[in-house]
Amino acid sequence: MAKNGRANSAVENQTTGEVLGGVLMGPSGLGMFKSFSLSLFPYKGIMVLETMANLGLVYYMFLVGLEMDLRTLTRTGRKAVSIAVAGFTVPFTMGTALFYVLQKHETPRESRFGFMCWGTALGFTAFPVLIRILAELKLIHTELGRTAMASAIITELISWVFLALTIALSSSISTILWAGLSTVAFVLVSIFVIRPVIAWIVGRAPEKDNFSEFYVCLILTGVTICGFITDACGVDAIVGAFVFGLIIPNGVLRGVLVEKLEEFVTGLLLPLYFTVTGLRTNVVSTWGKVSFIWFMGVVVFACIAKAVGVLLVSFFYQLPVREGAALGMLLNTKGLLAIVVLNVGRDKLILNDTTYTIMVLVLLSTTIIIIPIINAIYKPVRRFMPYKRRTIQRSKPNAELRMLACIHATRNIPSIINLLEASNGNPRSPICIFVLHLVELTGRASAMLIVHSTNKAGATPSSLGSTASANHPNQSHSDQIVSSFEKYEQESNGTVSVQPLTAISPYVTMHEDICSLAEDKRVAIVILPFHKHQTIDGNMEDSNAAFRGVNQNVLVNAPCSVGILVDRGLGGVSSDNFICRIAMLYIGGPDDREALYYAWRMSGRPGVQLTVVRFVPGQNVVEVEPVDVPNESQGGILTLITDYETEKNLDEEFINDFRLKTVSDEQVVYVEKVVNNGEETVTAIRSMEHNYELYLVGRGQGMVSPLTTGLSEWSDCPELGAIGDILVSSDFASKVSVLVVQQYAGIGPDRDSAMSTPDGSGHRLGGVMHKRMGRDGSDGFEPFVNHGAVDSSSNWKV
Repeated sequence: MAKNGRANSAVENQTTGEVLGGVLMGPSGLGMFKSFSLSLFPYKGIMVLETMANLGLVYYMFLVGLEMDLRTLTRTGRKAVSIAVAGFTVPFTMGTALFYVLQKHETPRESRFGFMCWGTALGFTAFPVLIRILAELKLIHTELGRTAMASAIITELISWVFLALTIALSSSISTILWAGLSTVAFVLVSIFVIRPVIAWIVGRAPEKDNFSEFYVCLILTGVTICGFITDACGVDAIVGAFVFGLIIPNGVLRGVLVEKLEEFVTGLLLPLYFTVTGLRTNVVSTWGKVSFIWFMGVVVFACIAKAVGVLLVSFFYQLPVREGAALGMLLNTKGLLAIVVLNVGRDKLILNDTTYTIMVLVLLSTTIIIIPIINAIYKPVRRFMPYKRRTIQRSKPNAELRMLACIHATRNIPSIINLLEASNGNPRSPICIFVLHLVELTGRASAMLIVHSTNKAGATPSSLGSTASANHPNQSHSDQIVSSFEKYEQESNGTVSVQPLTAISPYVTMHEDICSLAEDKRVAIVILPFHKHQTIDGNMEDSNAAFRGVNQNVLVNAPCSVGILVDRGLGGVSSDNFICRIAMLYIGGPDDREALYYAWRMSGRPGVQLTVVRFVPGQNVVEVEPVDVPNESQGGILTLITDYETEKNLDEEFINDFRLKTVSDEQVVYVEKVVNNGEETVTAIRSMEHNYELYLVGRGQGMVSPLTTGLSEWSDCPELGAIGDILVSSDFASKVSVLVVQQYAGIGPDRDSAMSTPDGSGHRLGGVMHKRMGRDGSDGFEPFVNHGAVDSSSNWKV
């Protein structure tokens, strides 16, 4: 329930707390004492407070339009549209009925258009709040989450239309005609005149990636001007600000504006608006006019109305009842726009103080109870797809190899591209690479997953992400990543297909996004960049300490194999006349077999020279018996014991098969080195000629070998394994890039192809023996490569 608590605090407490704070300081609380009210909120002070609050609202609506991508509407399916329409129509009808019932029995008479405010407020869905709830409940990658996001976008736009109608209908007929015609004219001028002018100004900017304060001030001035124009037209100023945000051209400018404005607007100005809302809410006077039973009835009907509408459509699309109910409750999330509707209704004298107060309390109540209800009716169980190719070793030689490459910064691009180039994508076995740009979530309500459009014909993003997130502050970096990999895809002549994505989430849960995407896309291996990068003087320094935690969590939870890439020059390999010399250091175990299988595939690419160095125990070796670790599965830790003899037999079988099939391949060299302990292994590695571009090693997780005895005790980075840590250590003379591979373990020898997969408690990072699935006879890696010569010298055993 910890996650749910975080969701409550992150989503609800900010808006709810600010409104409740205003209520306590208003006539329902301390404001009942006139001395307090007059000293803290004098008349002139209230005027200034409301002016600043409305200014903050105008700029917030500009941000809403700025972050909204209307192109997502063309990608929504009929199911999302149907759910959105039903999810708005039913609560709108219920709100209308409740309005007239209360007006007849409990509240004073008011404007005949008050039902518009009630219906719009109840039918509204707060998209930013919904995104945050889905992210905290880890539903954003599910079908339920995607449907909820798509429906919320449409519902929000419908609500905007009804808000404009509400404002217009509050005036006389002549005013309505003037407001409608002038607003349409304003929208057309904005699209066909103002937008091209802004695009022309942006095109002439000297610094395309870092717009100066002059351009920001120019845009902010335009916001106030557009707000003034629509206010003069007879609709609210927020409409002009929203439209102006929509017409800002896509690109870096949007990201710059969001980055510069969002913290100021949402952190300083917008809380004033919620405080003013609370000050306007008079609970004491309302209880004298409306009974508590009537109020609770409104809350109940407000919650179930949208759920009923969504359930009806869910039955038509054959969704499970629990999912339909959860979807209806998710779309019940209320936010700023619902409060804006009520405030506009009060300012236009459409709502009186009593109905205004009731609706504010109803919105707060539904927002507070939404997550507990979802937790009660919908507890998603992770559904693991029954795919067998969770490792490169088990991938079919003539089938597509699916990979997921994670990128933290643009400096990771060259090394990942060259690793892909070496991975031997070919017509018989092309490579499908999902490139995931990892961005830290810094508090703004934006999408957790963005699937970028590509230039391929028919490419259609499968995730709406957020209408807001298409222009997140890291958009320029994402654009550079997308363009780089699209160019590589075009140059690969159909042997490599690329799907770029961006995941925005906190570092502590970023591994869940990675693992969920890997499971969803059925990849065989996830490539992670090391948390350190090489400096100009050749040393390694931390890029971000949080990256290390992400890598460790992925190693524990990944549903497939994992590779950690330490870039020390691999990105500098030229793509013209591609040459890549690879050394694979083999000691034994499932991780080493996976690494060798990957290297074996690479050796089939022209220009790749593979040297396999196998370390074999000598006559003086001291065998190490496997340690039986106590079973702690009852405490949430899954413990698996490695069958040492079985692993040795699998190693011999695999190496013999590899040598037999590479005996005539000139691109492959196989040598053996006899060592007796960990110290001799290190000495042998240091004595190697280091004229390679890449070392490929297994992580060695769960293996106990006399050839690495004592090495892990001095390890600085245990996530790299004993050998990988040595290769990247500062005292190691060679500055060669390293790829450390961990093979997917499964949870037992008979379950590697089952639907189950390890979760957060599935593996231990140290000290636990893992039993891995060995190769069967069908796993032979056929002619990706032919087979090669053997190098011999006085120090190496052939």
